[in-house]
Amino acid sequence: MAHIRVIHDPVGETLTVYWAEPRADQVCEETGEGVILIKDARTQEVIGFERLYYRPEPGSQAITLETSSVTA
Repeated sequence: MAHIRVIHDPVGETLTVYWAEPRADQVCEETGEGVILIKDARTQEVIGFERLYYRPEPGSQAITLETSSVTA
């Protein structure tokens, strides 16, 4: 079963999402519009992303995560 790690930093206003384990040797690549790709330094595989300037809707208390699976 795949695990997704979601980290919200309200002070730094970031939302970070990993779908693979964070690596000690990961690198980041800014794509623009406040989105940063997090990659494995050796394989260049994208293992997550970070959204800068993230602020939830006023009054919201939680981050809702919706998942679905596609079968071929």
